Amino acid sequence: MAKTLIKTLTASGSASLDFVDGTSGVVMDNTYPVYEFIFVNMHPASSSAGEGWMFQVNADGESDFDETITSTVFRAYHTEDDGTTELAYGTAQDQAQGAGYQRLTNYTSSANDGSVSGILTLYDPSSGTYVKHFMATSQDMHGDPVATNSWHVAGYINTTTAIDEISFKFDTDNIETGTIYMYGVS
Repeated sequence: MAKTLIKTLTASGSASLDFVDGTSGVVMDNTYPVYEFIFVNMHPASSSAGEGWMFQVNADGESDFDETITSTVFRAYHTEDDGTTELAYGTAQDQAQGAGYQRLTNYTSSANDGSVSGILTLYDPSSGTYVKHFMATSQDMHGDPVATNSWHVAGYINTTTAIDEISFKFDTDNIETGTIYMYGVS
């Protein structure tokens, strides 16, 4: 497999980071069968509360990020003080034919050293026949208590219309800093 860097977006107090086919050098069509989005040190702007990191897509010709998603989520959790460990299903983060943004984390710390990093893989978004499968693995620093979270999210976007836009954001706050790299995989 070969990866081709398509676009790099860097946040600076941004509400969201969006990749839109045909704009600013973004290619999100049948050029590649697989697209990877590598997000590095995404840090929420708020100094008071952590934020959930999430994504949503647009089908070709649509104007809102609200495609129907069915997903599954689990995480491994371990506090810095070694007081709590957990491997659990994320019932509050999954969707069953939901149209909201899909959470990739639940609570990323906004402390100065808090952030989330990971990879989202989107399979064959230009297909006009099949639903669009995705998988994500991310690692974040949880806020209270301070802990490490390893998140595993997978599912499908329930449309046979081509996907040509993807948006990343925190649920209620801006992205203070962080970088997302978009790759085409062939």
